Amino acid sequence: MAITVKSMATMGVDGFMVEIEASTIRGQQQSMSIIGLPDQAIKEAGERIQAAIESCGYDFPKDKSIISLAPGDKKKRGSHFDLGMIIALLYQTDQISPKDLSDYAFIGELALDGRIRPCNGVLSMVTEARKCGVKAVVVPYDNRQEAESVSGIRICPVKSLPDTVRFLEGRLDLSKQNQEEKTEGCRTGRAGSSMSDGIYKGDDADPPYDDVDFLDVKGQDELIEAIVLGAAGGHNILMIGEPGCGKTMIAQRIPTILPRMTEKESLEVTKIHSISGLLEAGSGLLKRRPFRAPHHNVSLNALIGGGSYAQPGEVSLAHNGVLFLDELAEFSRSTLDALRQPMEDKRVTISRVNGTNSYPANFMFVAAMNPCPCGYYPSKKCRCTDYEIIHYRGKISGPILERIDIQKSVAHVDYFDLNGKEGSRSSAELRDLVEKARNIQQERFRESKEVSCNAQMTTTMIQKYCKLDEECTQILKKASEKYGYSARVIHKLLRLARTSADLDGAENIRREDVIRVLGCRDLDVSSSQMYAIT
Repeated sequence: MAITVKSMATMGVDGFMVEIEASTIRGQQQSMSIIGLPDQAIKEAGERIQAAIESCGYDFPKDKSIISLAPGDKKKRGSHFDLGMIIALLYQTDQISPKDLSDYAFIGELALDGRIRPCNGVLSMVTEARKCGVKAVVVPYDNRQEAESVSGIRICPVKSLPDTVRFLEGRLDLSKQNQEEKTEGCRTGRAGSSMSDGIYKGDDADPPYDDVDFLDVKGQDELIEAIVLGAAGGHNILMIGEPGCGKTMIAQRIPTILPRMTEKESLEVTKIHSISGLLEAGSGLLKRRPFRAPHHNVSLNALIGGGSYAQPGEVSLAHNGVLFLDELAEFSRSTLDALRQPMEDKRVTISRVNGTNSYPANFMFVAAMNPCPCGYYPSKKCRCTDYEIIHYRGKISGPILERIDIQKSVAHVDYFDLNGKEGSRSSAELRDLVEKARNIQQERFRESKEVSCNAQMTTTMIQKYCKLDEECTQILKKASEKYGYSARVIHKLLRLARTSADLDGAENIRREDVIRVLGCRDLDVSSSQMYAIT
C-alpha cells in the first residue's frame, strides 16, 4: 500500500498542494523513479535522498521505489520536495514508527548529510497550506521566521532529517529548541527583533533609513514639493535635468517618505521576493518598501518578467514600492513601451508554454533623464539644435509620457553656494505630510478594496471626488487647448489636484491646486517652445 505525504508547490505568487505518494515494487532491481512531471532538480532528488538516508543510519530500499507527485498533469519544480519524499519513503519501508501524517505538510531541501536547507517561496506555500486545511507545516529552520508570518497554522522548523524523525515520533519538542535559540540570540545580540537591510524580524517597529534622508538634498525645494505631491497620491514622476543636479539622489530618498506598509502589503512583497529567491535565509516579513533601479540595458523579460517558468520581473519586485529608471531615454523603446499595461492595470500577466502566471505590479514609477543629448539644455553649455532635442525626447513614446503625472525640471545647483547650508526638511517631516494625506484617501476609498490612493481612482471616482468650479474648469481648459492634452492626461491632472487638496486638508479642489499641478508639467512647456525643420 502506498504512503501519502503532503507537500506544497508554487505557481506565480500562489501555492498549490502536492501529494507525494511512495511505493516499492518487490522483486525488481534497486532503483528510484520519480514521476508527476518533475523538473531536473526533482529528478536529482533520488541521489540526495539515498545519500541522506545512508548518512543518517537508515536503510535505502532494496527494491524498486516509485515516488509520484500528484496532481500528475501539473509541472513541478524545485528541490523543496526532498523532505516530503524521504519521509514518505521511510514510512513506506517501516523505518519510522506509524503516525497519522494527514495533518502535516513537508517543505525542505536535503543535504547529503541529512541537514535541511532553506527553500524559496515558503511564505506562499504555507499560506496555501492553511487554506487547504493543513494544521502543521514542517519547514527548514532557516525559513522559520518567514513561515511564522502566517497566522492560524502551526510551524515546525527542523534542522535535519534525524530531528524531523524524532519530532514525528514524539521524541523532540521543537518549542523548547526554538526557545533555546531565542535565548542564545538575545545573549549574542541576535534577537529576533533585530533588523538588517530593511528586513523585518519579528518587531512591529518600522526599519530606520539611517543611510539616506531628504536633509541631504539642498537647493531643490520646488522639486521636493513635487516629490511630496507624487508620494502623497502614488503618482508617477519624471525628473528632467542636467547631469549632477541630484535626480538620482532624490529618487533614492523617495521610499523614505512613503507611508509605512500595512501587514497585507508586507505579505504581498515578501511573497514575491521569496519566490524570486531574493529573501535572505532567516528573514521574516519585509517592512521597507522596495526600491528597484534596473540598468538601462535591462532585457524585456528581466523588466516585465519571463523565463521558462515566467518568473517575476522588476515591475513585480517593485510592487508596493518604487521602480526607478535612470537615464530613461537610454532604455530601448520596446522595453519602455512594455510598461504601458503594468502602469495602467497594476498587474502583469506572463504567458509561456508551461503555463500563464499573473503577478501584481502596483508600483510608483519614477524616472530621470537629461533634457537633451549633451545633457545641458537650456544652459549656455548646450549646443544641441531643437531638432536634436525633439528627436532625443522622442525616444520616449507619447503613451508612456501620458502615464507620467508629474514631469518636473530639476534646477542646476551650485556646489559653492550650497556648501555648508542645511537641507530644508527631513524625511520624517515629509513622511508625516504624506501619511496625513494618505489617511484622508484611505478613509475616502474605504469601501473599495482595489483603490487605496488617488492615483488609482477610476473614472467614476474622478467624477465623484474631483469636481471643479467654473474658474478651475476654465484654467484647465485653456491649458488643455494650449498643450493638446488627451482625456487621460486631464484625468491625471484631476487626480493630482485632488492630492494637492488632500495635502492641505481641503475638502474641494481649489484654484491653487489646479495651478500647482499645471506647474508640474515642465516638459510640456519646454517642448512647446521648440521648432524642428524636417
